[in-house]
Amino acid sequence: MSVEKARITLCNLEKSDYDQVKSLMDEAYPDLGGAWPSHTIFRLVDQFPEGQIGVKDGERLVGIALSVQVDYQTFSNPHTYEDIVDAHSRIFSDSNADALYGLDVVIAKSHRGLRLGRRLYDARKELCRQYNLRAILAGGRIPLYKQFRGSMSPMEYINKVDHKELHDPILSFQLANDFQVKRLLKQYLPEDQDSEGYATLLEWNNILFEPTDTVIESKKTIVRVGAVQWQMRRVESVEELMKQVEYFVDTVSDYQSDFILFPEFFNAPLMGLGSYKNQTEAIRALATYTEQFRAAMSQMAIEYNANIITGSMPLLEGDKLYNVSYLCHRSGKVDEQRKIHITPHEDYDWVIKGGDKIEVFDTDAGRVGIQVCYDVEFPELSRIMAEKGLDILFVPFWTDTKNSYLRVRHCAQARAVENECYVVIAGSVGNLPQVESLDVQYAQSAVLTPSDFAFPHDAALNEATPNTEMLLFSDLDLDKLKILHSEGTVRNLRDRRKDLYSVELKQK
Repeated sequence: MSVEKARITLCNLEKSDYDQVKSLMDEAYPDLGGAWPSHTIFRLVDQFPEGQIGVKDGERLVGIALSVQVDYQTFSNPHTYEDIVDAHSRIFSDSNADALYGLDVVIAKSHRGLRLGRRLYDARKELCRQYNLRAILAGGRIPLYKQFRGSMSPMEYINKVDHKELHDPILSFQLANDFQVKRLLKQYLPEDQDSEGYATLLEWNNILFEPTDTVIESKKTIVRVGAVQWQMRRVESVEELMKQVEYFVDTVSDYQSDFILFPEFFNAPLMGLGSYKNQTEAIRALATYTEQFRAAMSQMAIEYNANIITGSMPLLEGDKLYNVSYLCHRSGKVDEQRKIHITPHEDYDWVIKGGDKIEVFDTDAGRVGIQVCYDVEFPELSRIMAEKGLDILFVPFWTDTKNSYLRVRHCAQARAVENECYVVIAGSVGNLPQVESLDVQYAQSAVLTPSDFAFPHDAALNEATPNTEMLLFSDLDLDKLKILHSEGTVRNLRDRRKDLYSVELKQK
């Protein structure tokens, strides 16, 4: 082209420009399917017209930069090209989102070398500032990596490009435009053979961004949990035991905990207040206190600003007895999870029935589930919960011997690995000789994690001293779970062979 005759202008793309857009994309991506269909471009223009920027030389379109608005929290973490473009080549722009996602930037071969790409990038940055967006994100191909596949890892390649020891036509350009490599994306675009399916997650931060989220609207990513390793001891009244409960709630809340977990049957000492003919009569007497404790602990959740998992308590409905754990939200809402699998002792001596619902609860600090003791030994339950987006699994338990405890502990650890979630277990210690079948306890409460580089080497974030009454505090990073789901050394959730097997909940 003749530079003297060039008349370069920026514009917003219109639907009438599609034929020229198609020509540019066909020229740029002959090995990746060429241009998007017209309905894709039309959708972008309809949803976010300001984000579709073109460069014209006179009346001829010689460059394009396509963009959408996305949620920063979602797309600043690992994702793939399919998370942006669905199977029908549809792209969705969220007008309420807080980040710009850069799609394609294409310059006609005839106009390369004029820094038109930089002009488009500058226009995107200005758009980001005008819309008060947090950042520009982009998944960037590394098309020359295939030449070095056998001699270096993708990260080594990226580092060499970053240090200008190698030149990559896309990554080098993005780095020169103030973008930073946030992380490596695996299988971002599998059909991109030149990049071996890899891509860089790039980010440009808008330093003029002014957050609009209030504290009320923001979501926690670091969640603090407090597990109560409860001492079973003789009590003289309901009020005495309730004071013990409130003492722990008060203490845990002083550490700004988001969750407080009590053990299974933590209020069993109340069975020592009366004389009963058998264990069945004793456990049904204990059930008469459940509503009082549920109401009191719900009130504490509000007063002390912490979500309380009430361990578990017996619940009598008609003539049927259930083992129930309550989630008392600090908002005042109360959810329940009934123990599904009943132990032989619960069945024979206490005549407890199993529940039939498996829930994952939305809270102000993540999506949580509850499995009461024996339930954690059945992997199907956790898998169903994982399908519902489980972040933290709480396991209140009661065990009398070390081998019983280790069954719960080892199974809980397996659930954390299999389902890529945190698991918090809390049990009781001490002696209760006046209550039949609950005379001794063994516990070592713990916070368990997946097993990968972002987590402790033994997949145990924290552990209590065995058989000692104490509190266990831990901070759980929910963002680490998101990264693990996409970029873990192994990806237990993603790599399941659903073509061979499935776990489904039957509807009753």
